[in-house]
Amino acid sequence: MAGGRSSRMGGVEKPLLEIAGKSMLQRVIEVLQATKSVDGIVVASTPRTQATTLDAKRLGVQVIITPGSGFEEDMQFAIRHLSLRDILVISSDLPFVTVNVIEDAAEKYRESQKPSVAVMAPVELYDRLGITPSYVFDVNARRLVPVGINVIDGRRIEEGPLEQAELIINSEDVAFNVNTPEEFEAAKRRVAAGEV
Repeated sequence: MAGGRSSRMGGVEKPLLEIAGKSMLQRVIEVLQATKSVDGIVVASTPRTQATTLDAKRLGVQVIITPGSGFEEDMQFAIRHLSLRDILVISSDLPFVTVNVIEDAAEKYRESQKPSVAVMAPVELYDRLGITPSYVFDVNARRLVPVGINVIDGRRIEEGPLEQAELIINSEDVAFNVNTPEEFEAAKRRVAAGEV
């Protein structure tokens, strides 16, 4: 997913922001390309993210232009338009996501036999990092933050809200969902300090 408004970033095309010489989009694509459970990559862009569209094509992946109605609406548009089945949905602003996280999400999806898996992190992780998450949910008496990674059965997209399993990961790698200039600077500091 790479077509957001990036309003908290001043309208900059967030997927193209570079950390240590690579755009966040390139970082996510490279991880997906190295993941055995992923057999194809489609970047969902919008008319307002034309430079992101061009960069995704340069990186050799398929692109679909969605209406730009919102994250969920654009995701559903892509799933319907491409008749996708088992889909890993990932935000393009997760510069430190790892192959292991993606493989763990795919395995949880296969094992749970539920139509959806949400990757989440404990809110305490964000508190420790000094990051204020945009969304916090109470799940089974735990306060959890969705990290921007889901696995979905696309054949069931018309059913409305789907039953989901949660994969809880307590890793700083997934906590860095870059939505603000402060989070972008923190991500760059993390690389400069050799933490990733």
